[in-house]
Amino acid sequence: MIDELYSREILRRTTQLQHVGRLAHPQGAADRTAKLCGSTIHVEVIMSADTVSDFAQEVQACALGQAAAAILSRSVIGATKDEIVAARDALRRLLKGDDTTFPKRFEDMQILTGVKDFPARHASTLLALEATVDAISDAISHGRS
Repeated sequence: MIDELYSREILRRTTQLQHVGRLAHPQGAADRTAKLCGSTIHVEVIMSADTVSDFAQEVQACALGQAAAAILSRSVIGATKDEIVAARDALRRLLKGDDTTFPKRFEDMQILTGVKDFPARHASTLLALEATVDAISDAISHGRS
């Protein structure tokens, strides 16, 4: 069962984090922590209307959190707020064991299907998408988009 959780594909993704670091002048930022395991993420965004035009992240997470952050980082620039919210909601449904469809740019999140059987790992798997939605909301709420 644990082999399904840490599949070769998930472990491969942990080495593919992009946009690591911080932005010079972010419009929105957010921090999230998975209390059970201590995984953390800091996300910063620059928005152009409702689209992410720049993104940075600092990830201190388990393999599942890193894999989800890596998948997000490959396609987040150019994604709309609605696409990112839809991806977060789809991942939540996936982790509950429900059928779901991800926005095309985030469909690789499907590789995280096996995490549904490990509720203690759900929070770390959701960190990147939840922090990104929070950072976008921060930018919008401060009128910086």
